[in-house]
Amino acid sequence: MGIGDVTRVTVGDCTDLHYVDTGMYDTAEYGSVYLIDDERPAIVDSGIGTNYERILAALEEVGIDHDDLAAIVLTHVHLDHAGGAGFLAEACPNATVYAPHNGARHVTDPSRLVEGTKAAVGDQWRYYVEPKPVPEDRMEPYEDGDVIDLGTHELRAHAAPGHAPHHFVFEDPANDAVFTADGAGIWVPAIDEIRPTSPPPQFDLAQCLADVETIRDLDRSTLCFAHFGPRETGDVLDAYAETLSAWVESVREKRAELGADEAVIDHFADATDLDRVWGETKARGEVSMNVRGVLTSLDG
Repeated sequence: MGIGDVTRVTVGDCTDLHYVDTGMYDTAEYGSVYLIDDERPAIVDSGIGTNYERILAALEEVGIDHDDLAAIVLTHVHLDHAGGAGFLAEACPNATVYAPHNGARHVTDPSRLVEGTKAAVGDQWRYYVEPKPVPEDRMEPYEDGDVIDLGTHELRAHAAPGHAPHHFVFEDPANDAVFTADGAGIWVPAIDEIRPTSPPPQFDLAQCLADVETIRDLDRSTLCFAHFGPRETGDVLDAYAETLSAWVESVREKRAELGADEAVIDHFADATDLDRVWGETKARGEVSMNVRGVLTSLDG
């Protein structure tokens, strides 16, 4: 699958569902946005904001007119998921932007979020664009347990605050699927592996493991990863819980060995094997960010 490609989801019982490779960080198979073609058409997440036109083109390819898009559903307000909301809302004038109640203010005024993102992602900021604020009258905050009715499909919100306090996953019963956002890690289809995500400053291992249990308890056959793409649930949740725990322990041990945090970050950036999938720049940036997140959590 290449950047800009739109693919119908055929995993499990999924219908009326497509996803587009947004080309996030100029990297194929890293960022996906989902399109649900229903009475009230919806997209789940909005990408980084850069190249948001790819999402608009995907709507056209699926047969959803921009004026007919009814819902832009944000799983959380990190800019790789919410950065495109303002641009898409402007291009799709009848769409309501659904944002988590405890993060919606950052979608209407993203200034503090931009500051925090720059600190978290470091030199990866060059791949971003300044987000466009979403007008308050276009916003609909949601909370845990809320349901967004799309017609045949509905999206049920489940709090999953380990990744960030404003992080949610969405269950789609009609598709027997869960949109996992970052709650089940990063699926790397090219190597058929699950990798951890632990960004600063609010990563919480214990809560992340509880979030895995939240997803497991939904007992759905398909996981729709924001990073990247759909797959059968299988044993992925077990694998992610083990991977995430081992990841945090490895950072803890390396800090005890090396002492200086920058040396710890450099160690894991040098050791990553994801450069063969995402390229050296993105792979090193991703790993460095995740190490910083673990180190911050160990100081908490």
